[in-house]
Amino acid sequence: MVEGKDSFGLLQKLKSDNCLPRTTPLDKVPFLLGNGNDSGLMTISKLLFILPFFRKIHEKIKLKAAHRVTVVVNPPLRLGLHDDLNILKSEIYKNIKEMASFSDGILLFYCSCGEAFENLEENFSELDCPLYWLKDGNGEVVADCISAALGGNAAYDEIMYACRGTGALYFTSMWASSWKQMEEERKKSRNFRDNFLKDPRYSRVVKLDTGLSYDPDFHKNVQDFARTFNTEIMEVKGSVELTEKSYRTAKNGVIQHTLKSFFHNLQDM
Repeated sequence: MVEGKDSFGLLQKLKSDNCLPRTTPLDKVPFLLGNGNDSGLMTISKLLFILPFFRKIHEKIKLKAAHRVTVVVNPPLRLGLHDDLNILKSEIYKNIKEMASFSDGILLFYCSCGEAFENLEENFSELDCPLYWLKDGNGEVVADCISAALGGNAAYDEIMYACRGTGALYFTSMWASSWKQMEEERKKSRNFRDNFLKDPRYSRVVKLDTGLSYDPDFHKNVQDFARTFNTEIMEVKGSVELTEKSYRTAKNGVIQHTLKSFFHNLQDM
């Protein structure tokens, strides 16, 4: 995991699930992945490859390594970037450029987000690093994190239709644990309206349970919000299936991309 001021929360969640990732600054990642190879060692290796025995061993090692995927997690950016899509787009573009230099593929956990990324693939078309999205069963990039947690855009449309006539706010455990922080940040904005959340048209909060158990205060946080803004709670069952499928698609794509590079380099040797 890339170290940063926004990585602590995610790191704690992973640890609560008995996952202990290695942390490192972004500029050290290429060396940990072996991309910062020593030029002298490479020269010696090329000389050894002339010998069929060493070359065969090297090919077996590289082929086996091509089927192993190392996941580099660049933690989510700070909350509130969605308030300014231009800043959000700029930050995501910067992160993609930084990570593409040592990656065989990048899975974006930001969705279409108000069409902030509608030209992203076109803008990075010459990048030698495939980009992958969170997509639903229809192959559509999901609208946002709520759509991802519900299982896709069609499921999102159904819930919104069920809530028609009533303003609703959708809370995953992350949003439920962050609404106070978001409220404080938005009060600093010139566009913030103090009466926004107290508008009687917003009378329902949708508690979206994906089955993840890293936040024991999820229910309490939703209740606190509902009491503060006098809203009713509507519980909806979600899942992480869409995210898991998108990850498997990206992983398989990375393996294929790595194998393609491996055989291409093999022909050049």
